[in-house]
Amino acid sequence: MNNKSPKQREHRQSLFQRYTDEEVVTILQKTYNDEAMEYIVKKYRNFIKAKARTYFLVGADRDDIIQEGMIGLYKATRDFRKEKNVSFRSFAELCITRQIITAIKTATRQKHIPLNTYVSLSKPVYEDESVRRLEDIIIGIKIMDPEELFISKENYTDMKIHLESLLSSLEQQVLSLYLEGQSYQEMSQSLQRPAKSIDNALQRIKHKIEVYLKNRDNECP
Repeated sequence: MNNKSPKQREHRQSLFQRYTDEEVVTILQKTYNDEAMEYIVKKYRNFIKAKARTYFLVGADRDDIIQEGMIGLYKATRDFRKEKNVSFRSFAELCITRQIITAIKTATRQKHIPLNTYVSLSKPVYEDESVRRLEDIIIGIKIMDPEELFISKENYTDMKIHLESLLSSLEQQVLSLYLEGQSYQEMSQSLQRPAKSIDNALQRIKHKIEVYLKNRDNECP
């Protein structure tokens, strides 16, 4: 039974700040520690919320997607191997993303409805890959098979070349902050722009990228 007061627990959690995430997770794996787990959860909560914000599934609550992200984080703490020479942050982001996507695919199969999930810049890139995100193409997220990843990298390189001409200076800044997981409020503060201006910029970005992808695909033989 845990009889520690909230202040005691907070103090214990603060002690983990002196360690790297990899070291904290190693402690977790050797002997489960509530404070260590709470520390990791608090540290990655904003990332999970930002990730959940980029997904939408008809009939699902945003909190459900956040919960799936938390499950992904737990799996990351369980399965992380320090000897693989991969940072825990990178591994956790991968596990969180995979868990959310798996949950979305499972939910849509169970409901016998089309995969109409909206990801990142709100629309799937291709109708038969509706959990594939514009964001994933832009940042080349490593959740695909090697062959698909190679194609994604090609898309990323091609899009990167065109982004400067496609987007205004403000739009490039907004997109960069958005992909870092910043909220509307955080972007508004960072760029000293009203939230409405940020929202308008994201809508323009979405439209421009969608048009670019559509035109590019139409040009393919």
